[in-house]
Amino acid sequence: MYAIINDGGHQYKVEEGQELVVNYRDVPAGGTVTFDSVLAVGGAGDANLGTPLVAGASVAAEVLGPEKGEKLVIQKMRRRKNFRRKTGERHIFTRVRIGKISV
Repeated sequence: MYAIINDGGHQYKVEEGQELVVNYRDVPAGGTVTFDSVLAVGGAGDANLGTPLVAGASVAAEVLGPEKGEKLVIQKMRRRKNFRRKTGERHIFTRVRIGKISV
């Protein structure tokens, strides 16, 4: 069984037992997160599509902990002005393990 969820402007196709990296949430490791905006639920040959959401469907996930993403390098330069700046940042994400998909 799979589900397509919407979280933070991103759509993810998830299955039970799958690990997923989503936007940061202030939930400790071992806690649970529930995704209520489920766009579609499918299984063995059949699919339940929402308009726009599937009524009563939710996906429960266990939080594994925070995680840092790749470093993004930002460079600024103005030609002929002797101006150069190089900075970087790393976004923080939350890793979750998908548990039960309920319809």
